[in-house]
Amino acid sequence: MTRDEHIAYWLVESDKDLSVMESLFASGHYTWSLFVGHLALEKVLKALYVKQVEVQVPHIHHLLKIARDCGLQLTSDQEDFLLEVTTYNLKGRYPDYKQSFSRKATGEFTAKRIAQIQEMQQWLKQQVAA
Repeated sequence: MTRDEHIAYWLVESDKDLSVMESLFASGHYTWSLFVGHLALEKVLKALYVKQVEVQVPHIHHLLKIARDCGLQLTSDQEDFLLEVTTYNLKGRYPDYKQSFSRKATGEFTAKRIAQIQEMQQWLKQQVAA
């Protein structure tokens, strides 16, 4: 695959995950929707990584680290948000975290985070296109 094909792959996968996130939320699966939201942001960041750094993406899930490795200039609020969303990867996956996280991930909490994930994903896609 060419560099552009790799970028397109990651962007398509990010969009698919965003759609799955929305479906999970609509079905009341709040923790899973946030977990998949993390994946959507991870994949768009990996598209940016392919564009800015190299085709071989790192096998990590830490969103802020990937963003920094891309040389992305972020506000402190954006950095904090990426750090928070990175925790959804653990909290959605492991039973000991998942139980306490499911109490926190109410409909209202999740709806707010989903809107922020959607906004961040669109902004990151603009960075890829720039």
